[in-house]
Parts: sequence; C-alpha cells; structure tokens
Amino acid sequence: MIFNSNIEISPGNPEKEILYGKDLIARTAYYLGPKGKIAALANGMNCQNCHNNAGTKPYGLSLTAVAATYPQFMARTSSVLSIAGRINGCFQRSLNGKALDTTSKEMKAMVVYIKWLGQDVVKWQKPAGSGIIKLAYMDHEADTLKGRAVFMLKCLVCHGANGGGVLAANKTVYIYPPLWGRHSYNDGAGLYRISSFAGFVKNNMPYGTTYKKPQLTDEEAWNVAAFVNSQPRPHFDQHNDWKDIKKKPIDFPFGPYADGFSESQHKYGPFKPIADAQKN
Repeated sequence: MIFNSNIEISPGNPEKEILYGKDLIARTAYYLGPKGKIAALANGMNCQNCHNNAGTKPYGLSLTAVAATYPQFMARTSSVLSIAGRINGCFQRSLNGKALDTTSKEMKAMVVYIKWLGQDVVKWQKPAGSGIIKLAYMDHEADTLKGRAVFMLKCLVCHGANGGGVLAANKTVYIYPPLWGRHSYNDGAGLYRISSFAGFVKNNMPYGTTYKKPQLTDEEAWNVAAFVNSQPRPHFDQHNDWKDIKKKPIDFPFGPYADGFSESQHKYGPFKPIADAQKN
C-alpha cells in the first residue's frame, strides 16, 4: 500500500492520523532522517527495520502489545515510560538520534497508530505474535567467526560486505538497513543484546523468513548475532541506565554486574551458568 506523504491530520479525521502514524513507522527516514521532510533527528533507518511490516509481523518485534502494556516501569531507566517515552527511547538508541517532541503531530500520530494496533488487546496481556521469540541458551559461547561465515552466506547480499546496508536512489532512506557503522543502531539499543538479535534473525532473516519457516538454525542465529554485535557502531551514554545492577539482563554487555561473571561472558555466553547463579 502506498501512503500519502502529505496527509493532513485533524480531530475529525482519525483514519488519516492512523495512516500517518503507520507511514512514520514504515518510512521514518523520509520524515525524520538525515534529510527528513519534517526534521533531521535520526540515522536513516526506519522503525520498521526492526518492527517489521510497520509493527504488524508476528514475532518481527510486533507492536501489538504496546498499547496494553504501557505506561510501564522500565528497570533500565528506573522510570515509568509512556508510549511516547518508549518511542523516544528507540529514537535515541535504535535510530541513534534525538528525542522527538512529544507534543508534535508526528509523535501523536505514531501513538495513535500503536493504540489502534492494540485496540482489541486486553490490558497487560501480550497476544501471540507480539515481540520476538527468545531462543534457548546454548551450552557454549556464541562464535563470532562462525557468525561471520553465516553473515557472508546469508546476509551479505542485502546488508553488504561492510554491513553498511543499501540506500535508495534518492539517498534519503535505507532499502536494507546498516547493521553496523555510524548509521546503524548504537550500543544502547535493545538489539545490541545478542539474545534479542538472535531471536529476531531466527524468525525474520534472511528476508522472507517467518517464524513458521526459519532459514537459520538456533546456533547460526546466536553466532551471527555475536558477529554483528562485535562490529563497531555508535556509542550511547548509558551511565544512568540500570541503577539497580541486580536487574540487568543476563546478556547486558556492559558492567558492573551483581555477579562475578566477566563482561565477555555476559555479552557472548555461555549464559546458562549466569542464569543458574542468579536463581541461587
């Protein structure tokens, strides 16, 4: 479907606001990228590079549960986040950009679209297909060299040998997003945790994959996640994150930790010993 990029929003036309919100998620860079029509706030990627099909693809970081689960307390920031606050977290981390004015027409349209997606979801429930499917932990650490081989075989054709992605002819938006380098997500993004990246690629990549028809094994997904997240990318100042270090996810890649495991093991595994230690 092609969306009108000149949609005018008014209280009497909610359908247009929903469509505009969807288009902002599908074509974020067109509006808010480095050469954005509205502002230059983000890195050239689109929200749907992670939230596939404008947040509707099952287990492609679907947004269907967001309206039912926000506002919510987020341990990472030690604060209660609204939907708009969560969107801005993505702008600052996954899009390596700046926060969007929460009173802006664009933010309001994205929030309206996300609420529309989740209009039939019971409060605090997560419907099937929302988010991603996390993979079982391996009994050994993820291998970046084996991950590079997976990348060269399965990912290079779209994302390029240097992981830089492919820009459209107009040079304003990525057809295939960069996986590392200065235009990719920064190290504060959720996908920088390899359990999240592995779960995402297993059920969505290479292009055309679905959770019903994966093309990678679990081990290939873990390894390619380790390889991609071992590559250089922008840094995000996280000194205010995880004030309670006991609540850090097992694969959060930066110390300090409440346990004695190394930063490398927290990033690449094996994760089961850490999980077992936390249980005890």
